[in-house]
Amino acid sequence: MAKPKHTRRRLKPIGWILLAVLAALGLFLILRAVGCAGSQKQTAAETEPPEAVETVAEVTAEPEPEVSTAEFFFTGDALIHGTVWMDADQGNGTYDFSGIVENVGRLAQGYDLKYYNQETILGGTELGLHGYPTFNSPQEVGDAMVNMGFGLVSTANNHSLDQGLTGIERSTEYWKRQEAEHGVHMAGTYNSQEDHDRLDVYEINGITYTFLSWTYGCNGLTPPEGYEYIVNIYPDHVEELLDQVRKADERSDVVIVAMHWGTEYSMEANDEQRELSQRLSEAGADIIVGNHPHVIQPIEWVNDHKTIVYYAMGNMVSAQIEEPNLVGMVGGVTIRKTVLGDDVNVEILDPRADLIYTYYDPGYVNFKVIPMKELDEAHVYNAAELYEKYKAKITEYDDSIRIGVELN
Repeated sequence: MAKPKHTRRRLKPIGWILLAVLAALGLFLILRAVGCAGSQKQTAAETEPPEAVETVAEVTAEPEPEVSTAEFFFTGDALIHGTVWMDADQGNGTYDFSGIVENVGRLAQGYDLKYYNQETILGGTELGLHGYPTFNSPQEVGDAMVNMGFGLVSTANNHSLDQGLTGIERSTEYWKRQEAEHGVHMAGTYNSQEDHDRLDVYEINGITYTFLSWTYGCNGLTPPEGYEYIVNIYPDHVEELLDQVRKADERSDVVIVAMHWGTEYSMEANDEQRELSQRLSEAGADIIVGNHPHVIQPIEWVNDHKTIVYYAMGNMVSAQIEEPNLVGMVGGVTIRKTVLGDDVNVEILDPRADLIYTYYDPGYVNFKVIPMKELDEAHVYNAAELYEKYKAKITEYDDSIRIGVELN
């Protein structure tokens, strides 16, 4: 039996109208619902508090300290006996000491500031050369030291008046030329009261310093009346010396004092050295470099580590014959300045020292300053034992002193 077919029923016109009305009503309701939802979302967005923004409190960075350092090197006496300048004679009226002292310059490589004591007057050949006991040396001695970078020289010692006013005048004129041409600073002897009274302040690597030089005397010689300014002699003038140090301390970061003092040929500091070093420290001295004994003396901190004192450096070069007189010292310290705002802190760090030896062949020829740790049996018998013997003297008063001066 055949299945009945499905048929579509057609609406009458009234039905179509009713359907259209219902469809329009539905569309209106849908649109209204969507509009309300959108309005509610917008209102929520407008009324909702803004998303919290993480706020980082402004932090003021701590200021970085400004740090400056300078390495200071120093050695002892250039004691130019007649046989020393004879060995340096070039045979044409000139002298060359560079080969004799070149090893001192090697040890001082890398240092910012270098000092030595010119024990003998550099009056030059025109004044007439002399050896012991009233010295006058070729000015080429100074040339050799300046050419190795030595920029501080002390001239107040017991031989300052060996050639009287003329010797000091010629020596001072020479050092003034070195100052003009190479920035070398000399202290201890002067050509005028004005030069004597002027308290110069110098600068190295942003660190200011003052350099002073005084002697215990001049082998019984005294300046002529009216010329007392030509050499700094401290007996009867200790308060003047201390006053200079106080003024220098007010003006400079570092006060360096060269003192010609002590007992000749004694390897121990005497009572005057000990007492005066304390008074100098209390006045403001930071570094004291001593000499005169022609042998080395120990090193120590004084005044609760305020001041480092090298009591005696011994001879840098000489023609003396006794073993202790042939042994000299070289030293070094680090100067560090720290500035933070208005606070300035200056420290003397890492005091150190080592030994040198003046070697010459029989007949007083072929002079050569040699680092003592480089000596061998060809130079001196029992070289290694000799080095250990004198090295112990460096730290006898203070075992914190470091042996060795070469910079890394």
